[in-house]
Order: sequence, then C-alpha cells, then structure tokens
Amino acid sequence: MAHTAKRIAPGAYQALRDALPVVFWYRRPFKNFLHASLRENRELLVGLDFDDIKRIVADSLVDRLMADEQRYRDITLALMVQIAEFERFPDLEALVDAAFRIAQARAAVAELRRWTGKYSEELSGIAQEAARLAAARQQIEVLRRFSDDVERLRQEFLRLHAMRDPRARGGEFEGFLAELFGLFDMEPRLQYSLEHEQIDGSFSFDTDDYIVEARWRAEPCSRDHADVFAKKVQRKGKNALGLFVSVNGFTSDTLETYSEATPFMVMDGLDLMAVLEQRVRLDDLLRRKKRHANETGHCYFGASMMVG
Repeated sequence: MAHTAKRIAPGAYQALRDALPVVFWYRRPFKNFLHASLRENRELLVGLDFDDIKRIVADSLVDRLMADEQRYRDITLALMVQIAEFERFPDLEALVDAAFRIAQARAAVAELRRWTGKYSEELSGIAQEAARLAAARQQIEVLRRFSDDVERLRQEFLRLHAMRDPRARGGEFEGFLAELFGLFDMEPRLQYSLEHEQIDGSFSFDTDDYIVEARWRAEPCSRDHADVFAKKVQRKGKNALGLFVSVNGFTSDTLETYSEATPFMVMDGLDLMAVLEQRVRLDDLLRRKKRHANETGHCYFGASMMVG
C-alpha cells in the first residue's frame, strides 16, 4: 500500500515534530508513549537518548520516519492520528503554568489534526487493515489454544490406555468423553440415573440430543450390550439419538444386526485417535456418521473413511 500512496507532506511531518514535545511535560510518560506506540517497530527507538531535551528526541525520531517513508508510512500516519486525537493532557494539568502549556498543546494538536484530515481515506484503510490483522491474530491464537487442548486430551487418552484397573479406567473414561464433547461445544452431561436404567452421559449437537454409552473393555462390544442400548435410545424422545463408544470396537454380528436400521451410531478407539491426532474434527465426524446412518441405516462409519 505505502509504495503507491502519495508522499506525506513536509508540513505534516513538521506538525508531528511540534506536537510530540508539547503534549507531554515529563520525560518518562513521553518515553512510555513512544515505546507503546512504536512497539512493532522498536528499531526506530534504538539510540534515542530520552534523557535529552524532548524536542531533540522528537526531531531525531521524525528524521528517521522521513528517511524511510516507504517503510514507515503507515506507522507514521497512525502516530499522527493518535496524537491528533488527544483531548486531555494530564501530564500538563498540575503545572504552575498549566493554562499556557495546555493551550500550547491544543494548538499543536489542532495543527496536526488539520494535516491528518488530508489523509482520512488512507487512514481509514490502514485502520481496516489493522483490524483485519488483529482479528486474524486472535483467530490463530484461538486455534492454537484449541489444538493444545486436543493434544492434552490425547495425552490423557494414552494415560488411560496404560491403566491396569479396568473399573477405574471406565469411570475416568466417562469424564474424558465429557471433556472431549465439551471442547467441541456439545454441552455434555455426565452419568445420570433414571428409573430402572443408568445413562453414561449425554450431549447436544446440531439440534439433536444424544445419549452416550461408554465402554472400555478388553473385548469388543457384543450384540447383547448393543441391544440393551438400542432399547434405551428408543425409549427417549423422537429427536434423541444414541452414540455407543467402545474403545475396542464391536463384534461383527453387532455391526451386522444394526446395518439396515439403527437408533444409534458407534465410535471406536480408531475414531477417537483420529480426532485426538487432529486428523478429523469430532463435529465433522459425527455429522458424517449421522448422515451415513440416515442414508444407509448402518450404525458404523469410521473416521478412516474420511481421512484415508
């Protein structure tokens, strides 16, 4: 953008030179302001002696901005606008001659504002680009934290896998699944009891309510256990679906029985690892499982069918 833009007028640079020393009285706030405003371009401040007279420091800084205008055009205009927006001067208000100093500062700011008005359209573009970059940085940070949380759950899954007490592991596995569902904003609910039956958990996703059966046993889940879960699901509301999670999979007769009509979908350890290794998102996987069940009646759709 800067290399095609009109050059900044010498009068604008002079207005910046005049304003910088008079809007602050003490050296420390003057220094702090410039360090904060130019934190992305620290090289501009290297070698400046902030113990020297403020006007000398301001002149040296503006000389650097002018000398490489193509590189520093946007930051120069942003600095001008920031000062031109000053309405109060707390650093001057306690001085004996505060009225004179504030009037001097107001005049310098007004002159700088007169010059920045000439660049209003360009400054609007700069502000929009800055907002876009800030939003992009924020999104990257959100994704980084999300990725870190998934990796933490992967490590937790491996820890559970190494446990030797199956009963203890089963109890912790339910909590693990609740945390995983929560990470994908699925409003999980931990184990609860109804009359004559116990539910390992539930969650909501895409307007549907799911009840969960969670098993981590040495052998694959049998048809008998699947039949019991199917009846649990069928006794719930018409929008209720089931998700049967069995880390060590399901017997072939279970998958065969629920291959043409099914009230639930299944998930195994391979599916979980695909999610935890971030090869597929849990929400995307559940949508594909549900679509497959609706289209074919089959309870099984593996993550490997999505990621290869």
